[in-house]
Amino acid sequence: MRVGWLKNHRVHGASLHLDIIGDKIWIQRDGTDRPIADELVEAGVPKEDIVLAFYPENMRAYTGFAVR
Repeated sequence: MRVGWLKNHRVHGASLHLDIIGDKIWIQRDGTDRPIADELVEAGVPKEDIVLAFYPENMRAYTGFAVR
């Protein structure tokens, strides 16, 4: 979580948001220093089981990961 202040505005939000939908891991947001998708692949999760949901569906085919 990011929590605090940026000048006069409150900052509050998740740095990372993952959903498990069906048999795939959907990465909704990744605000980390090292992409969580890379960490999952290194841990043995096949790329075809990971959806980079923060990209529009028509762009996902170019990522090397699952489209849906």
